[in-house]
Amino acid sequence: MKVKSTNYKISRCLLYVVLLLLTAAMLVPFVWMLSASLKLDKDVFIFPIRWIPENPRWQNYLDIWTKIPLLTFVTNTVKITLIVTFLQLLTSSFAAYAFAKLKFRYKDTLFMAYIATIAVPWQVYMVPQFMMMRNFGLNDSHLAIIFLQAFSAFGVFMMRQFYQGIPDELCEAARIDGMNEYQIYARIMLPLSKPALSTLTIFTFVNTWNDFLGPLIYLKTEAKKTLQLGLKMFISQYSSEYGLIMAASVLSLIPVLIVFLSLQKHFVEGVAATGVKG
Repeated sequence: MKVKSTNYKISRCLLYVVLLLLTAAMLVPFVWMLSASLKLDKDVFIFPIRWIPENPRWQNYLDIWTKIPLLTFVTNTVKITLIVTFLQLLTSSFAAYAFAKLKFRYKDTLFMAYIATIAVPWQVYMVPQFMMMRNFGLNDSHLAIIFLQAFSAFGVFMMRQFYQGIPDELCEAARIDGMNEYQIYARIMLPLSKPALSTLTIFTFVNTWNDFLGPLIYLKTEAKKTLQLGLKMFISQYSSEYGLIMAASVLSLIPVLIVFLSLQKHFVEGVAATGVKG
């Protein structure tokens, strides 16, 4: 027993060491980016790397607001991200409730057909979508991006997995008490699905915030561009100003970190719940 206990402790220690090394390897690029954002251009690629600049240049974080219309790009990105996230939470949870708790003809067939779209790469139907939005007169408009990203097959699948873990007896009891399906969805299912909703919020927020190809296709006017397009324009115009590029990249990560850290607890619960239920 002592030998087994010792081997177990050694294996656990080795596992923790490996995890720490992997964590450090993943954090190195972010630490380098933060360090480079406080340097002059000539000091960014000095080797060996000076992780802590001798004279931090905080002016970089002020200059990026004047080099390009960064505030406009941030405002546009926040607007699109918040609207898309809200709509995906609404449509995914609503459709998932129907697929998980309601009975109607061809329910499983419709669900499998909808989920099968996850396997189709966006690049396959990217051009037809663009032509459709252009025919609708939504080209160079935020509405095009919002409409196309307001629905998520992955979100429906994940929410359905979570809803299937909620006893049907709750819905039956609510129906006996006189609630209709909309009231059951709003008063029972949504309050119980906070972990799944938090998980979907993180996925949707991060994907929408970091989306580059969608805005690149649909947005042409500078005043309508998003932050990711703004960074690309910044790099094109000031490709040698690596300190400014890194400073803008650091700022673009802050909202994502805030959302993830604020929902981290529910995120872990949601991933665990949707992975084992159903």
